[in-house]
Amino acid sequence: MSAVEQYTGRFNLVPADPSAPAYRTPPHNIEAEQALLGAILVNNEAYDRVSDFLAPDHFSEELHRRVYDVMMQLIKAGKIATPVTLKTFLGDHDLGGITLPQYLARLAAEATTVINAHDYGRTIYDLAVRRHLINIGEDIVNTAYDAPVDAAPRTQIEEAERRLYEIAEQGKYDGGFQTFHSALKSAVDMAANAYERDGKLAGISTGMIDLDKKMGGLQRSDLVIVAGRPGMGKTALATNIAFNIAKAYESRLKPDGTHETINGGIVGFFSLEMAAEQLATRIIAEQSGVAGYKIRRGDMTEQEFHRIVEASKQMQQIPFYIDQTGGISIAQLAARARRLKRQRGLDLLVVDYLQLLTGSKSKGENRVQELTEITTGLKALAKEMNVPIMALSQLSRQVENRDDKRPQLSDLRESGSIEQDADVVCFVYREEYYLNAKQPMPGTPEHMTWQTEMDRVHGRAEVIIGKQRHGPTGTVELSFEAEMTRFGNLAQDDHLPEQM
Repeated sequence: MSAVEQYTGRFNLVPADPSAPAYRTPPHNIEAEQALLGAILVNNEAYDRVSDFLAPDHFSEELHRRVYDVMMQLIKAGKIATPVTLKTFLGDHDLGGITLPQYLARLAAEATTVINAHDYGRTIYDLAVRRHLINIGEDIVNTAYDAPVDAAPRTQIEEAERRLYEIAEQGKYDGGFQTFHSALKSAVDMAANAYERDGKLAGISTGMIDLDKKMGGLQRSDLVIVAGRPGMGKTALATNIAFNIAKAYESRLKPDGTHETINGGIVGFFSLEMAAEQLATRIIAEQSGVAGYKIRRGDMTEQEFHRIVEASKQMQQIPFYIDQTGGISIAQLAARARRLKRQRGLDLLVVDYLQLLTGSKSKGENRVQELTEITTGLKALAKEMNVPIMALSQLSRQVENRDDKRPQLSDLRESGSIEQDADVVCFVYREEYYLNAKQPMPGTPEHMTWQTEMDRVHGRAEVIIGKQRHGPTGTVELSFEAEMTRFGNLAQDDHLPEQM
């Protein structure tokens, strides 16, 4: 029997009662904990090998949690953690025939080398994760047994998924303050990545050159609201951007075996209003150049059909995932988004549209409070998953009562929380849509004036950026092909090649 094993028996850190029922002991490794603590006591540099993932709560033994916590605080304060310095903060307790200072001294005397510290730390961490999984499993069983009549099983599933997701992310979102040095490093890394990425963007490119210039791409953890009246093309714009990002997806293999996105991204699309087939038809029309109504009717030439087939073949491998379930709650959406990120990865989430989501609170609350819960939940989800979320929103009818029908922030429907929680608010506006409804009698002077105006605005759309936390507001002009529901870059004079 080794000295460490003797310590475990002598100190009685895991007491055993022969008369107690034969319950299974949660997984733990006292020896690994003792070996790691001893290594840190001998050489505080061992702490640096485990500090980024190991916390006091990961130790199974309460005494070891206290020892590690004090060592951590001393080292972070620039002091030395030794059996002598720890004694001041831990006191002198009797551990079954041996004092605490004697226990720490023996841990240091029997310590392993610093080289093994990371392996011991990983063992302790993995066993802590298993204990956490056991706790979640027990809670699931107990909650299922004791659930009240009005409790939906779906709610319990979503809560279990949330807790499992937290474990899977390995404490990535544990909160708390960070030093400015840490934030500064992240900012410089972001700038370096932007310099290396196509288009020199800090965020994910939308595929629209002028929009990217104005916004710097879609930024991680941002909630982007795309709003507009019916017929303006907000779904088409979101679809175009989402597909552009999925089509441009490139990744590289990291040393730990996971994939890292280097261009484009993996897209999740919640289509709460439109069926997946309708959404796919729009994308096929955009990519093939065949009008959507022709695809739906089957009214196309053989050449057009071959273009559709070729476009479909190219689209089969892109990482674009659609959820067409209608009427889901913000909690269900969050659970499904977490599951997609865990299983497939996720770089952009699109929600079409905001007003079709439901909250999780009581039915007695009004719609404004419900929408506040939804927008707050979407912003929190964007930060948690570190991906941009693009949510579409309706506008109130007061737009139609103005002569200038360009939307404003005050037109956002049902709640000021949309404007408050969003990092970016964009409005889609097409003057051609309104002008087309005002066609005067053909042959009249008014008709000639109207035709001139129609020629000016035909095939043009505006994306009005009404709010942007980290950039300027203003208007970006895009091209719009109604038959293909396709937005694109608008050819400007300064974009054209020099003429001979």
